[in-house]
Amino acid sequence: MASTSNLPLDGIKVIEFTHMVMGPTVGVIFADLGADVIKVEPIKGDATRKLKGSGAGYFSMYNRNKKSICLNLKDPDGNKIAKELCNRMDVVIENFRPGTIERLGLGYADLSKDNPRLIFCHAKGFLNGPYENRTALDEVAQMMGGLAYMTGPPGRPLRAGASVIDVTGGMFGCIAVMAALEQRHRTGKGQEITTSLFETTAFLVGQHMAQYAVTGTPAPPMPARVSAWAIYDVFETGDDSQIFVGVVSDGQWTNFCEAFELTEFSSDRSLDENNARVAERDRILPVIRDLFKQYDKQTLMAKLEEMGMPFAPISKPEELFDDPHLAAGGGLIPVTIPNNGKKTKLPALPIEMDGRRFGTRIDLPQPGEHGRDILKDMGYTDDQIDGLMADGVVGCERPNAVISVE
Repeated sequence: MASTSNLPLDGIKVIEFTHMVMGPTVGVIFADLGADVIKVEPIKGDATRKLKGSGAGYFSMYNRNKKSICLNLKDPDGNKIAKELCNRMDVVIENFRPGTIERLGLGYADLSKDNPRLIFCHAKGFLNGPYENRTALDEVAQMMGGLAYMTGPPGRPLRAGASVIDVTGGMFGCIAVMAALEQRHRTGKGQEITTSLFETTAFLVGQHMAQYAVTGTPAPPMPARVSAWAIYDVFETGDDSQIFVGVVSDGQWTNFCEAFELTEFSSDRSLDENNARVAERDRILPVIRDLFKQYDKQTLMAKLEEMGMPFAPISKPEELFDDPHLAAGGGLIPVTIPNNGKKTKLPALPIEMDGRRFGTRIDLPQPGEHGRDILKDMGYTDDQIDGLMADGVVGCERPNAVISVE
C-alpha cells in the first residue's frame, strides 16, 4: 500500500456507514487526500455494487482508497465492533434514513460519550425544518429545489445529467468536517454536522433567486434564457460536429471580428459595447452560424484556441477516457471494477495541491476485503474472527487488491 505520510489528511481516521452517492462522496474525498477510511457494508455487501442502468457506475466512482468491512449492525457483536471502531475514529459519515443510525445506538449522542473528539457527519435530504424526516434523492432535490425547472425547456423540468446534488452535497459535507477538524484543534471537542440535498440545491440556484431579487423578473429556464452575451451558444460546424463558443468581453469581440474578418460588425460602432450586441443577437447569430459552417471542428477549435477565445467541443462522457488533457495531467487514475476485474481509469479529485494530483493507493475493495486485517488490528484473534464469520456477524473476505499508483 502506498504511504500516506506526505498527503494532507494523513493520520485522520474516518469510518463511513454509507451507500449510493452522497455519503460515499464525502468518504472518497477524505480517502483521496490521505485519510484512513473504513467503509462499513452490510453482510452481503453494499447494494450499490449491484445497481444497473444509470447507477452501474456509482460504486466504482466513489469508493476507491477505502478499506471494506462487512458487519451485521443489528447483531449485538456486530454492533459492538462498530462502536469499538467508532471510538478509534476522528470522523463518522452516515447517510441512512433519518433516525436509523440512532436506533442502532451509533448516533452522535451515543458515540460522543466515549469519544468526545468525534466529528459526526450526516448526509441527509434536508436540514432541520418541516421536511427533515422526508426521504429524499438527488432527483427529488433537483425537482423541488428549482434546478430541474431551470435545466429543462419551459414546461419540461429535466434533471441535470449527473448526480450533481449528491456530489455537491458531499463536497459541502467535506467542507464542514474540515472546518470542524480545525475548530477541534482549538477546542478539543468534536461536533455533529449535517449536509443536505435540498439546501444544496437551493444554494446552487441562488444566483437565479438573486436575479429575481435584483430585476423583479423570474429567471426563465436555461434553454429559454436571454443570454448575457450575443455570442454564447452551441454552433454547427461544416463536418456536422458541434462546438460551444462564448465571446464575453468587448476586447474578445474586437479580436473575434478581426480574426474572422467580420468587417460588417467591426466597423459598426453601435456594437462596441456588450449590451448593445445582446440587443442585436438576431442580426449577429445567423452570420456567425453561417461562418462556422465553413470550418471543420478541429480547424475551428485551433483558430479559437490561438485567439484565446472560450470554446468547447460537445463531448460525451465516454470520450473523456481518451481526452489528452486528462491523460497528461493525472486527471484519470486506475481502478479495477470489483465485479468483473476490468481495469479502467476514472476521474481524480479535480484539484492540485503544491503542484500534485491525488491518485489511487487502495483499489476498489471487494465486500469485506479488509475485515480480517481491521479486526486483527483491534485485537481480535483469527479464531475469534472465524467464529464471527461463521455466526454471520462479519461478512465475506477476499484477498487484498492494493495498487500503488499516485
